[in-house]
Amino acid sequence: MQNNKIIVGITQGDSNGIGYEVIIKALADPRILEQFTPVIYGSPKLFGFYRKTIPEVEQMDTNVITSATDAHPRRINIMACLPDSAYAEPGQATAESAEGAIQSLKAAVRDLRDGRIDVLVTGPINKKAMSLEGFGFPGHTEYIQNAFGSPDSLMFMVSHRLRLAVVTGHIPLKDVAAQITEERILSKLRLINESLKRDFVVDQPRIAVLSLNPHSGDGGLLGTEEQDIIIPAIRKATEEGILAFGPFSPDGFFGLNHFEDFDATLAMYHDQGLAPFKALSFEDGVNFTAGLPVIRTSPDHGTAFEMAGRDQADPRSMRAAIFTAIDIWRNRRQWEELQEGRMPDRSLGRDKAHKDGRPQIA
Repeated sequence: MQNNKIIVGITQGDSNGIGYEVIIKALADPRILEQFTPVIYGSPKLFGFYRKTIPEVEQMDTNVITSATDAHPRRINIMACLPDSAYAEPGQATAESAEGAIQSLKAAVRDLRDGRIDVLVTGPINKKAMSLEGFGFPGHTEYIQNAFGSPDSLMFMVSHRLRLAVVTGHIPLKDVAAQITEERILSKLRLINESLKRDFVVDQPRIAVLSLNPHSGDGGLLGTEEQDIIIPAIRKATEEGILAFGPFSPDGFFGLNHFEDFDATLAMYHDQGLAPFKALSFEDGVNFTAGLPVIRTSPDHGTAFEMAGRDQADPRSMRAAIFTAIDIWRNRRQWEELQEGRMPDRSLGRDKAHKDGRPQIA
């Protein structure tokens, strides 16, 4: 059956967390299938187990497949990539659930690379459990970046209120200062600038840069990184035509809502950016990996083992991750048409974007 709708691959994540629950709730409204075709990489057995834990979801039209090319355009497709022996232990970090998360991710990335799905949305994982199973990467971002040979990537948190990126990601706080370099900041600013234009249709992006030290170093009294590293990086970015401003002290910047004056904000380290982001946008926040030739998003929360299997999980971030991926896919195609001097097709679908109905990796 020919499928002209965008195909969204969704990994199960850790099957003992809330991954299946937020996926099921996000896809529960049958009208959602009019907009895209979902392919869930995981286990029909686990899907069925968690569906029964959600009383308000009585029936879902599913289709079990072993190849994404067999995806039914009007059903929720479940790619069976886990063994039949897979079982759920809600709330427990186990070797089996970690291995299942790895196999789900590998299968989805393989199909994304081969053009069988258009975009990828990843369910939450337990990084430590996957590491113990020999995963070899700190998280999704690093694995996907390596799979597509990208020299750099960007953790870009996006919501209806703000867009925020970080210079350093999942590293210990004690290592942050050593990894704040002029070139790394400049690289992230380039990625933000390009992504805002290509993925979010911002014509002349304005980017705010946060300081590393309290009060922006207070003239060197509380640290010299601002004077020695951050300000020179902003100057170089400006010379390249990037509209970068700062550095701003984070407390006042967020406390006075100055982020609303910019198209994106660059924080120096993980919690400096993600703590205010989640305080402002937890319900509909999305983690988007910018700088890749493919599109990957995820909800902005973790496995939440403490509420797994209890019908307490909120699906809004997962739903936002799905539709953000679709929006970016369309924006990229329209951007490419503009670059080629063609009028963008606002009704863009798979059939409009490519004659053979398959996406092309940029």
